[in-house]
Amino acid sequence: MKKVVISFIFLVALVSCGSDKPEPIKLNSDSCDFCKMTISNGKFACELITSKGRCYKFDDLFCMIQYAKSNTKVVFKRYYVSNYLGENQLILAEKGFYLNGDTINSPMGGKTAVFINEKELLEYQTKLSAREITWEEVYDIFK
Repeated sequence: MKKVVISFIFLVALVSCGSDKPEPIKLNSDSCDFCKMTISNGKFACELITSKGRCYKFDDLFCMIQYAKSNTKVVFKRYYVSNYLGENQLILAEKGFYLNGDTINSPMGGKTAVFINEKELLEYQTKLSAREITWEEVYDIFK
């Protein structure tokens, strides 16, 4: 019986460590792991998931990318970004459609909005006077 219990505990621990799914961000409660500000705007929140399943939360793309670039020893498995129109709806970063411009008022000056499809991006591109960029370009903008 003791072996069964130990095996069960080990299995539960193993399964819980490897998650690559985002955790829900608790607006006005969770803090940014880079700048330590309270995450209050679900349009810009994002998350990093490490290869070990640890989740880091951020209030802006700027913070997430700065954190990733400054932590070279940590292996990041997934990047999640918020859908600009979905209020705290996280999507995989590489699947997003990005606009960057001075009229996009994100919390830490990332000036980038993410959309889940090209139709929404094109609809807001004119409204926000912003230019379309790729995930790779977003990652390279923040030095």
